[in-house]
Amino acid sequence: MGIAKSGIAMSFAGKGARGLFWLAIVLAALPYSAAQEKGSPDKVGFRQARFRARVEGLLGAAPVDKGEWGLLVVDAETGETLYEKNSNEYFLPASNMKLLTTALALDALGPEYRFRTTVETNGILATDGRLAGDLILVGRGDPNLSNRKFPYETKEEFEGPPEKALAELADAVQARGVKEITGDVVGDDSYFPRERYPDGWEIDDMVWEYGAAISAIVVDDNTVTLTLTPGEKAGGAVTAVIEPATREFVVENEVTTIGAKEKPDLRLTREPGGGTAVVSGVMPAGSAPRKLVLAVQEPALHAANLLAELLRDRGIKLGGTVRAVHEPDTGEAARTVLAEHVSVPLKDSVKLVNKISQNLHTEVLLRTAARQQGRWATPEDLQKFPEAFYAKARIPLGDVIQTDGSGLSRQDLVTPRAFVALLAYAQKQVWFPAFLLSLPVAGADGTLNERMKEPPLAGKIHAKTGSVTHVRTLSGYAETPGGRKLIFSFLSNNQGAKNHEVHAAIDGVCLAMMEEFDEKREGAKPGSNEAIK
Repeated sequence: MGIAKSGIAMSFAGKGARGLFWLAIVLAALPYSAAQEKGSPDKVGFRQARFRARVEGLLGAAPVDKGEWGLLVVDAETGETLYEKNSNEYFLPASNMKLLTTALALDALGPEYRFRTTVETNGILATDGRLAGDLILVGRGDPNLSNRKFPYETKEEFEGPPEKALAELADAVQARGVKEITGDVVGDDSYFPRERYPDGWEIDDMVWEYGAAISAIVVDDNTVTLTLTPGEKAGGAVTAVIEPATREFVVENEVTTIGAKEKPDLRLTREPGGGTAVVSGVMPAGSAPRKLVLAVQEPALHAANLLAELLRDRGIKLGGTVRAVHEPDTGEAARTVLAEHVSVPLKDSVKLVNKISQNLHTEVLLRTAARQQGRWATPEDLQKFPEAFYAKARIPLGDVIQTDGSGLSRQDLVTPRAFVALLAYAQKQVWFPAFLLSLPVAGADGTLNERMKEPPLAGKIHAKTGSVTHVRTLSGYAETPGGRKLIFSFLSNNQGAKNHEVHAAIDGVCLAMMEEFDEKREGAKPGSNEAIK
């Protein structure tokens, strides 16, 4: 077969790149020769040529061929580059940006870091239960003031009402003997400078849960759930219920019930900055309720309203109003803490973020890490904060242009080489076990639950997905059947193909990677860092 291969190679001589491409496909179909023993340079080159041919076949096929692709695969132990395509070019990363932010948070705060939320007062609590002063909910970035169950296992689970954490704080206030509050109920999110929406978030994002406003107070992801239930017969009323109920969020319900066999058609209109959402359209009679998870635009005020209602439910009289503050109170030192909520460890928060790709939580993690150095003056100052971490992680200068922490911004730009450098750095850190456990696992959980469900991919790809309009990305770690560890970043932009078509191409590249790079290259120089210089 060695002679035959030489003959084939000669027949393609002088035909340029197209000839080499078809040569690689022909070689991929041929069995190994005796000379191609394990670890031999011939075999290594053969495998790389076959991988390249498979990748070009996958990415060169319609409809994904019209998009742009950046790929980099390296050996996790040696740093040897196994394959690259446009690895130094900028791509919109989508939620792959969360890899950078969660790694930064773990590095800056440590996996055991816990958030602290308090209920405080600037007044005096008398023995008769009368609080002469304000009751102030102070947020410090805890993303999980909700009813989530921790630790996250294979899926997201909930227990109790969405305002569960606030209810526990209200119980604690009542237990302190508070019966009446003469002042206001205040939501204080001044721990972060006020910036609800980073540059590059679009106006449509702000309506839905994935674009919820950023705040140091995060109650139930700064969302409410609107449940629409049609009548049993055409013409019957459609009920609209908001949970948790809050005075800050108003719904105008213009939805009507139509015949059971007709098609539903719902529309939601909400002006930016407004507290009123208008739902209109039609729902078939007797059909299942429809749930819409809507973003809250003033999180601190929303939380204060919820807390006020919970206090009233417990028989506590409120004499003042409900309001929010966004700047530090110069009299903060004189406050008395009445109740406190301490979060789950950061490693649990990070796991939730990466498994389900939670945008708001990622933004909060970035700001909490930055806050350890004090309040920043401008959004531009916050954008500069990660630079020191990126330098420590040996991410090439200029390979990350960052305007947010989650990747929802359409102004973020990152190279595949930057993600590989980050992932290579992470695997050497004490917090790496928590980071690795946070990544979705192929065919098992998170956003990879329904992808790559068969061997050799299932359970062997730990990677972060990314998705915004026309963008699909995947970066992470792989372990081949033979035990070789790989680091990879696959970024695709300007895609007009359907989601499943782009996913199929990316998953196909993952399969080729697992099969063609299965054996370790003998004689590779330990500790070489070719891929991430």
